[in-house]
Amino acid sequence: MVRNPRLKRSSPARAHPFAIALAVIAPWLIGLGAIDIPSARAGQPATTPLTPPQPKPAQRRPAQPKLTKSQAAAVAAYDKALIAFKKILAERRAQIEALKSPVKAPAQKRAKKPKALPNLPGQAIYLARLKVMSTYADLTDALPSRIGRPNAYGVPPAFFEAGIEPLIEEYAELFRIMQAPPAFAQSSDAPLRDVVQLGMAIARAKGADDAAAERAGLIALGIFFAETNARQNIGNARSNTYKGSLQTGPSEDHNGRRKWAAIKKKIAKLDPALAARDDAEEARAAGIDQRFNHWTAVRNGLMNAHADLLGDIPAIAAMMPDEIDQMKLFQLIQIIPTPTRAALKSGNVATYEISDRRVMGFLRNNSIFTFGKADRARTSATYREILDAMWLFNSKFEKARARFAAIKRGAAE
Repeated sequence: MVRNPRLKRSSPARAHPFAIALAVIAPWLIGLGAIDIPSARAGQPATTPLTPPQPKPAQRRPAQPKLTKSQAAAVAAYDKALIAFKKILAERRAQIEALKSPVKAPAQKRAKKPKALPNLPGQAIYLARLKVMSTYADLTDALPSRIGRPNAYGVPPAFFEAGIEPLIEEYAELFRIMQAPPAFAQSSDAPLRDVVQLGMAIARAKGADDAAAERAGLIALGIFFAETNARQNIGNARSNTYKGSLQTGPSEDHNGRRKWAAIKKKIAKLDPALAARDDAEEARAAGIDQRFNHWTAVRNGLMNAHADLLGDIPAIAAMMPDEIDQMKLFQLIQIIPTPTRAALKSGNVATYEISDRRVMGFLRNNSIFTFGKADRARTSATYREILDAMWLFNSKFEKARARFAAIKRGAAE
């Protein structure tokens, strides 16, 4: 038996005379109501005999159904992907912080030095994010009860667990750091307005009326949001080829620049002020890669891939009336240009089917038919199915539409 060390064994406690008297007469006083003993429950008479609270019978949780082998495998795959995603995010953050502020610690306390950032530092975390979403899609296919609440990104809940939103915020922040524009990049004070004006000017030069030119401005802005989240002059943490506000390669940029020169006189007649701005930006960008001047990057990118189609917007709108679908279609020109042009020429974009394995691979590399075994097993798709599978672009195009409306109202960026 453990005793209180403060008590002296040789000095037993003596009862106070008043305590002895109280012990004798207390039952009689209680019976007369002279001493009020609080009741165990509110409202219970003070004279109710006190009884110790009876323990409630243990509440048994309903037995969880035993997982099948495939369900258990889906849970394990998602958990493994999530652990790997957290690990690569932490690794990249440590590498970036080490580059920002290297601190030399004493030799005996020196932590393991993080490895330098690898070539294409964004590729591993991008693939890890895709793995998380893909295994979660497989998990919710196997266990629909795991589909949770809506998330902040508008991603269908079956493809994304809202509880990992902080990880995606860290993911986005790492990309912002790794893709920061180079020091010599030439930015614009009104990058969104520049994109809209260039899209409209090109469409008019290709014969579009005012309504079609306005739609071209919206579509151009949608492409800017889809390519870079509307961030100008950025690099690319997943590619050494594609750079700038519209993420073009060197050959695409040069081709767009050549096409612009061919219509420059027409542009000058239609919009002299815009042509003058173009002259100023050309002079400003002399001696640098034009992909890192926002104006010339957007101009060349639109001219390279989209110029001819911007003049055909009325016909495209007749086949695909929805604005978001139109922006998706022009984004597909960035991803799979040849099949998309063939689909447009077919006269029925929605039913045009793709079955080329290489083309399906390009789609998957751009988050289309990427998530879950069912999507990855697809060997063909119609353009209607492709457009529907581009749900990851929806929020970007909605933002573009909202900002376009603000620009039309004359709001500042």
